[in-house]
This record gives sequence, C-alpha cells and structure tokens, in this order.
Amino acid sequence: MNQNLFQNKTIGFAMTGSFCSFDKIFDVMADFTTAGATLVPIVSDSVMHNRCRFGETAEYLEKISSICGLLPIHTLETAEPIGPNAMLDLLIIAPCTGNTLAKLACGITDGPVLMAAKAHLRNNRPILISLSTNDGMGANFQNLGTLFQRKNVYFVPIYQDNYKKKPHSLVADTSLLMECADAALHGVQLQPFLRAPAEVS
Repeated sequence: MNQNLFQNKTIGFAMTGSFCSFDKIFDVMADFTTAGATLVPIVSDSVMHNRCRFGETAEYLEKISSICGLLPIHTLETAEPIGPNAMLDLLIIAPCTGNTLAKLACGITDGPVLMAAKAHLRNNRPILISLSTNDGMGANFQNLGTLFQRKNVYFVPIYQDNYKKKPHSLVADTSLLMECADAALHGVQLQPFLRAPAEVS
C-alpha cells in the first residue's frame, strides 16, 4: 500500500445500515488512515439508533471514532456545513443501502448521510458509492442506473453475492475501495464495473 496515496486528502466516510458489511468496512477505513487520509465519519439515522443482531450502536460508534479520531457526524445540522465549508475532497458512502441509493437518486435529503451527499455535490466534488442491497436487481435497479450516469457519482464495482438464494442482491467488492477512491479523485470510474458473481450455496 502506498502510505502517501491520500496524503493531504480529507475524505468523508459515511456509513448506512447494512450492518452485516461493517467489519469489512472498518478494515478499509483503517487502511485509508494508514494511506494518509484524514477521515470525517458520518453515520445514518439507522446506524445511530437501530439495534441489530450484528452489534450495538455504542460499539459501532466507538470503533468508528477510534479509527477516525473523530466522533461521527450524525445530524442534519452538523452535515449541512460540509458544502459551504468545502470540507471534503471525496465522500465515500460505504456501505450504501438500497434505501439510501433510492433517496440519492430521487434527491431526497432526510438524514445526515443524504445531507452530506447533497452538500458535498454542490461543490462538484466526487462521491463514491459502495453498494450493499438485497434489491439491487429488483426495485432499486432503476436507481442504480440513474446514479451511474450522474456527474461526480462513482461506484465500487459490484457482483451478485448469492445469486442462488438472493438473485436480486448486489454488493460492492470492498477490496477495491481504495483503488476506486483514487480513481474517483481523478474523475475516473473504475472498470470493469460488473464482476463475476460469488459462488455461494
């Protein structure tokens, strides 16, 4: 890993409620800090308030804060200044749920991650989406297409994580997140976008 790859870059790292993806994302967050990035963590209302079988909110917030060195932004009011203050070079949404994807596509701003995205895009700076949704090839397929062609929006390449039991499910290959972040900062969508499906029984 190039330890200076993201030197002098401030990257917003927004997490939404695909809780099963968190462990992988935490590892990547740590890699970004090792590569010199300053991370500004942001969490959705779901992450802030919902309990799940994968862990407790307090544990997530403590882990995020320990990696980033900051408490996460978690309100509309604290996310809004991201735009006028031009706080970020790049905003990563990882994991990005289907719910968040749909709202982004429709311009809905009713939570801190969505406000961060709206505020950041006003500066014509890149957003990188790392998708994790069970309806990526269902109800959300049109939203994926809408955002894929939108200016300054980039995606981590995706694959079907369990095409036998969950044929509509799509997830990002998080091992490519850092490479995709570097590409997005240079205005490039990493290709190929569609990867081979996982062989999950």
